[in-house]
Amino acid sequence: MNIGFIPIDNRPVCYTLPLQIGSIDENITLFMPDRKWLGDLENYADTNKIFEWLSTLPKMDAFILSLDTIAYGGLISSRRSPSSFEQIKEKIEKFKSLIKANKIYAFSSIMRISNNNINQEEKEYWSDYGKKIFEYSFNLDKNGTTETDIPEEILEDYLSTRERNFEINKIYLEWQKEGFFDTLVFSKDDCAEFGLNVREAKELERLGGFVKTGADEIPLTLFARAIKKDLTVNPIFLEPDSKNLISNYEDVSIEKSALGQLDLAGIKVSDNSDIDLYINNFKSNQGEIVMKVSTESFGRTWETPDKPYMVADVRFANGGDNALVNQFKPFNDKFYGYSAWNTSANTLGSLICGAKIKYNAERYNNTNFRKLQIVRLLDDWAYQANVRQQLEKPDSKKCKELMKPFEEKVFELVGMRANISYSFPWNRLFEVEIELN
Repeated sequence: MNIGFIPIDNRPVCYTLPLQIGSIDENITLFMPDRKWLGDLENYADTNKIFEWLSTLPKMDAFILSLDTIAYGGLISSRRSPSSFEQIKEKIEKFKSLIKANKIYAFSSIMRISNNNINQEEKEYWSDYGKKIFEYSFNLDKNGTTETDIPEEILEDYLSTRERNFEINKIYLEWQKEGFFDTLVFSKDDCAEFGLNVREAKELERLGGFVKTGADEIPLTLFARAIKKDLTVNPIFLEPDSKNLISNYEDVSIEKSALGQLDLAGIKVSDNSDIDLYINNFKSNQGEIVMKVSTESFGRTWETPDKPYMVADVRFANGGDNALVNQFKPFNDKFYGYSAWNTSANTLGSLICGAKIKYNAERYNNTNFRKLQIVRLLDDWAYQANVRQQLEKPDSKKCKELMKPFEEKVFELVGMRANISYSFPWNRLFEVEIELN
């Protein structure tokens, strides 16, 4: 099966993770543009190079793509790009004429509104006016209130950027009605109860669009959807009385988040399932280690399940639960994956994708599956929940030293050893790249 794949940007979870998951089934060939052509924290994707690459591809069985990469140069670039509506419209129409696939699975973001003054992923003025723009957006949607002391030229720039992106999304909606997409998702990232992004989401739904909470994991959930094979999953919440609580950075309950990911992945929910999905959810609030938000850890004995299973560890946002992972015994052939990557949606979408591909693999590669688990455990658990807090800045050498004892634990669990190297591709602690040599 030949699958074309255009990621959001060049982060490890966006670029290398799809390749690692796809390699579980040797019958899947993933075609991706060169990593250096994709956007990062400071640079836009080179869409001319991507268009050249597209023109050389044979017809794909399926194509999974981030429309933000094509239109703006990436997810972060979608909030920064100075291009006009007309320039972007011309670009996406050129793209439409180049792509050749039996089925096209795509997503486009509804521009987020982060509630802080951090401009690392926003326009420069966010460092001074980010929280005020969030409050303006929240109050405008909730109460119709427009009073603000944001300078007129900044507010006008922000609102015009939002309007441009919204109008581009409406073009994609017309393409969907023409039958261009098999599946089109509009993603909501970093949600609040009210805001211009919430208003836009409701309008897109009114016009017939499908809106989903999440972002980075959606290409992987669509990857799973492109695998047109049956799988049933039974979600089992380790804190069943709390499955109605809402995760950080999301606007739906953890139960709805899980069911939504399974549905989008083309997976049916059943008590008599092929695989059980254990969800280590939170009792009262989702913790977040790096933000020093505590929560009650898993407090019971973990027994290895008797039937096929996978584990979504979402008790903390962006980091595994030590109380759970430290109880794991070496995995057997009934194990279908572990994930604790960033938001609950990120964790669930990526985990489910790997499990569906493993379960339905026509040419299963167990070594590649174990490599994937080494990376996820070292990243999601060892680094994010433990080592990251001991680093003051990106430092590959110190990271390697601190990760060493965790490597031994992970090798024991997975039943395979490897030489590991660490790097920080975006020169920040938020993401680490883990390579198996």
